[in-house]
Amino acid sequence: MEKWRLALAGWLIASLLAACGGGGGSDNSAVTGPTTTTPPLTQEPGAPTMTGNTATDGFNWINYRRAQLGLSVLSRNDLIGKAAQAHSDYQRLNNTITHEETQGLPGFTGVGLVDRLNAAGYTLTNRTFAAGEVISATSNNSGFYQAEELITAIYHRFVIFEPMFRELSTGAALAGSGTTYFTADFGVVDSYSGLGAGRFVTYPKDKQANVPVNFFSDSESPDPVPGQNEVGYPISVHGDGYGSNAGAVVVQSFTVAPRGGSALSTRLLSYAAGTTGTTRTAAAIVPLAALKSATTYDVSFSGSVGGAAVSYSWSFTTK
Repeated sequence: MEKWRLALAGWLIASLLAACGGGGGSDNSAVTGPTTTTPPLTQEPGAPTMTGNTATDGFNWINYRRAQLGLSVLSRNDLIGKAAQAHSDYQRLNNTITHEETQGLPGFTGVGLVDRLNAAGYTLTNRTFAAGEVISATSNNSGFYQAEELITAIYHRFVIFEPMFRELSTGAALAGSGTTYFTADFGVVDSYSGLGAGRFVTYPKDKQANVPVNFFSDSESPDPVPGQNEVGYPISVHGDGYGSNAGAVVVQSFTVAPRGGSALSTRLLSYAAGTTGTTRTAAAIVPLAALKSATTYDVSFSGSVGGAAVSYSWSFTTK
């Protein structure tokens, strides 16, 4: 069974989750979840070449998707990598998937994400910072597959596509059972810069092709669509975590429809609407039924991003 979990650390300036404690932020464990069943298409234009190394391929795929959206390509930081690899090793040694390590168990390096980053030498104490973590455990050891599935899991996507992050590293550990534990840790320290006031990106992006048709909601916790498992592929808008307005995404209208057809029934995931597991700087809709294959969908969003009024329409095509 595939499993994903997400942790997000807050920061002093405009936290994604409520920041607490001193020196910049705290760990906030949130979700677990998987998604579709089809690996990403390596033949997509500009896609990275698979190396066969799970951690490297996962790192490259995350940066590939970020670059497609016009987000910053993240630098690989060896200290973050030390923490990510150690956490994958901890999960393998203890046959568990978790963001919280227990002192005294094999492979322990720190209870939460910030503790583990500090222990690896990526010092966050007494600094302004943002840090995030997404993890997966699956029998598929492809880094491309693991990264793409984490992007599909909507609450994880909110972290992976945070515009402010500047550094990333990944770790992977293969258990004797055949399960691969994959950890991706993100960071930015001291100086924030992102898309800029009122700017945003969407996923899927405009004219994106080969978009999956479905998502399995029950395996992400908190469940994005309670009471329903197979739903349509999530569609999201991502604002900027930087500045006085913190890129807050406020939705007035957010719809998706097959070209020439009526708007689909969807569930809105929005911090302003009080949805559990969301962030102030992103919003999403999840169609309540799987999308049709080989179909173009038109999306329309209106509202505000960072206090600036926004109205935008775009389209994508499914596999």
